[in-house]
Amino acid sequence: MDMTDKIERIRRFLSVCDELIEGSYMNAEGKISEALKHIAGCRELTNLFAAVTDGYDYPAAKRAYLRPRTGSGTAGRVGAFLPSERQDVLAFVFCLFVEIDAGTVHLNDLLLRYFYVDGSYTASYSVFAGRMIKPFRDIVRECFPEVGKRGQIAAMQKKREEALSAFAQSLPVERNRVMSRALREEEKTAGEEIFSELAAAAARRDVAEVRALLAGYRYFLRYIGAESDESSALFALSQEM
Repeated sequence: MDMTDKIERIRRFLSVCDELIEGSYMNAEGKISEALKHIAGCRELTNLFAAVTDGYDYPAAKRAYLRPRTGSGTAGRVGAFLPSERQDVLAFVFCLFVEIDAGTVHLNDLLLRYFYVDGSYTASYSVFAGRMIKPFRDIVRECFPEVGKRGQIAAMQKKREEALSAFAQSLPVERNRVMSRALREEEKTAGEEIFSELAAAAARRDVAEVRALLAGYRYFLRYIGAESDESSALFALSQEM
């Protein structure tokens, strides 16, 4: 996964967290499932939550930070708290999400038991989102400061597109340079095939295929003794895509 893909996947996860914080409790369980899927689909997020939950005593944390409200009716109090350590906040809320997603904990019951506000699910969920999800989201965002820079993703995508276009335009020049050399017939055949496949992959905007073909092209150049500043520039462009 390149940097642009990494940023985009983390951004999508944070966007779901935003929707959880700003949205309705009626959609919350589905959004929690969506957030967990984004974690599973992003190596950086998976590694982050694997690290913070390694050895984490979640049952003990639940006893410490989820305390049933006292009193009844409007006299009840919110009885949920977050750990003081940032990594423990991540571990606690993540584990709570997993329980909600698995059905081990029912969100409606959780709201009434620990976040009760005037018997209203809407008001109780607002407290839950503000007290639990918002700090959780903010800590994750701080773990990946590159994601928070407005416009960075668009700028990186634009840079990659420009590099890919420059690469495609440079291919015919490179082909003419190499194929004008005194080559054996089998070398000419191999060269033409490489350039044909590179052009097709660039037209498809298949960066992974372009890079794979260039790995072979590098050995081809060394074999025929045709490495040059021009070919180095071509390889440099591929690293910007």
